[in-house]
Amino acid sequence: MFSIQRFIIAVLLVFFVKVSFGQTPIPKTLEQDTTTTRQAKQKTDKLIQKPANKGLDDKPLIEKYRIIKESGNESFVDTTITIQKDYKFNYLQRDNFGLMPFANIGQTYNAMTFDFSNRQANPLFGARARHYNYIEREDMGYYEVPTPWTRLTYKTAFEQGQMLDAFFTVNLSRQVNFSISYKGLRSLGNYQNSLTSTGNFRFTTSYQTKNKRYKARAHIATQDLLNQENGGLLDDEVANFESGNEDFLDRSVFDMNFQDAESNLVGKRYYLEHSYDIVTKNDSLDRNQLTAIHKIALEDKFFQFYSDFPDGGFFGDFFTNDINDKVTLENFNTYFGIAYDNNTIGKLQFGLDYTDINYGYNSLVVLADEIIPNRIKTNFLGISASYEKQIRNIKLQGNAGLNLSDEFAGSYIEGQLGYQLNKDIHLSGGINVSSRLPNFNLLLYQSGYTNYNWNNFNSFENVNTQQISFGINSDKYLNASLDISNIDNFTFFNLESNVDGLRVIKPNQFSGSIQYLRLKAQKEIKFGNFALDNTIMYQAVTSDADVLNVPTIITRNTLYFSKQIFRKAMTLQTGVTLNYFTEYNMNGYDPLLAEFYTQNETKVGGFPRLDFFVNAKVRQTRIFLKAEHFNSSFTGYNYFSAPNHPYRDFAIRFGLVWDFFL
Repeated sequence: MFSIQRFIIAVLLVFFVKVSFGQTPIPKTLEQDTTTTRQAKQKTDKLIQKPANKGLDDKPLIEKYRIIKESGNESFVDTTITIQKDYKFNYLQRDNFGLMPFANIGQTYNAMTFDFSNRQANPLFGARARHYNYIEREDMGYYEVPTPWTRLTYKTAFEQGQMLDAFFTVNLSRQVNFSISYKGLRSLGNYQNSLTSTGNFRFTTSYQTKNKRYKARAHIATQDLLNQENGGLLDDEVANFESGNEDFLDRSVFDMNFQDAESNLVGKRYYLEHSYDIVTKNDSLDRNQLTAIHKIALEDKFFQFYSDFPDGGFFGDFFTNDINDKVTLENFNTYFGIAYDNNTIGKLQFGLDYTDINYGYNSLVVLADEIIPNRIKTNFLGISASYEKQIRNIKLQGNAGLNLSDEFAGSYIEGQLGYQLNKDIHLSGGINVSSRLPNFNLLLYQSGYTNYNWNNFNSFENVNTQQISFGINSDKYLNASLDISNIDNFTFFNLESNVDGLRVIKPNQFSGSIQYLRLKAQKEIKFGNFALDNTIMYQAVTSDADVLNVPTIITRNTLYFSKQIFRKAMTLQTGVTLNYFTEYNMNGYDPLLAEFYTQNETKVGGFPRLDFFVNAKVRQTRIFLKAEHFNSSFTGYNYFSAPNHPYRDFAIRFGLVWDFFL
């Protein structure tokens, strides 16, 4: 694990600045982010136009606390409490609709819906099941704040543990900002050998000259995500779990598949982006700007699975008594681009990038009929372009990329159209076409287990996807989205056989086509202090084989009450949330690969999950109290996150988010 010293340093910085500057109250605030509704934005604008307290006109307004993503999307700080905040108050700190969490916080999530739009021309590192809490480059935020801002997020875990995310940012001047944060988790879990221990350290900085012609931003991210792996319940124990017998309500008595296995995902990333305006003229009547852009990124990561006592009954034969599978990826990328922004033409950007990839292992594996190589190593050039134009109520956007390589051929192109029909309705549509190699662990893998060695680099074709999408955003009427995807050469892990607990899982490429439809609708109905928030998704898959399995219906419905009390000193929010998905052949989990695999033997689903919550906001502090899955004891013990992996039992959990401004 990363040293706790980083966290201690961050906390000391927070309190040093607090003592130095003192705390100044600011007006009540309301969040704006990329998913905030227009209704929330209108409320926020009213607050900004009219400060909550007299004499604060000269104090910084909340929209000045800016958060900027690599894509250029901006938001500002939020200290409100809404039902969306309840949905986001989890380990991932984002809405996890369509994801089924495992029993312990910090473990993986089983995806029940998939987005096949793609803006990536290169294959991804494997162990995708362990990447839900891995902070990618595009997830990083850069900040601009008029006064120092601190956010502390805390939540209880399961059995001897907790989660804490500490964040601090300050502008040293109008030109220079830095932020430092650390998210740590330790949770023992209720089942044997299910401990999780994770750490995410982030540091960002940004700079611009006084004339704003030169701009730079950079970040460092180091992440260490450790999970003990128990492989789920033994097959014979599933019936004991479903029986609800009081002898098995203590989950630690269950026999699991593994008692000593662990996996660890570790990554380090260094990133720098800077630009210079060669030509600049920017006013309301005439905008004409030419900018040179350079980006450079270096990321090293590895995934490791180790066990002192190999289990031939689960993974098959092995040729070493000490399993220690470790795969690494070194990924270097640099980009040079030119952007031109003009009133008439719009914003155009063209770029050339260079990528150097080194993926693999330290030695060859010699099997009876095959030698498994140890490396995929290459470098290549790529080109990309983007376009953006606003024409009255219409916004056009486009992006494209192409690898100039025969060995690593890949491309993507997408276009999006947005139209503001009126103040209440926004319409959108888009198209995305992509082609790229399957992920690295589908192409090449080595293990101490004989069945987990393969080389498909020269046999697997590119995965080709085409998607069209439509959307309507209207808080007054309905928020809805529809996308239809066609996938050729779909590549996946497949359960080829399961005999007496011995699972044979292999990478497979489906030669046919898959058509996949998703329709999602969301509507909140309010009546007085009560509200009913509904989100429902319908899915359908058409193919010649059952290789992509999803539930037909996923729904989340929340009935809640909210009101300001104690002379508006506190905002109270309480209610019940129902989560449900229809029964289907849910993907299984392979801990050695840290991947989900397609299986058509065991159906999971059709059980309700009810959560009761009481949330409150006092000044800049939000408090969350939740009775999770309180119906578990009276609606049947048939709840699973994946075959042999039970979902969480009833638990009461507490947390808070504390913002303070200096």
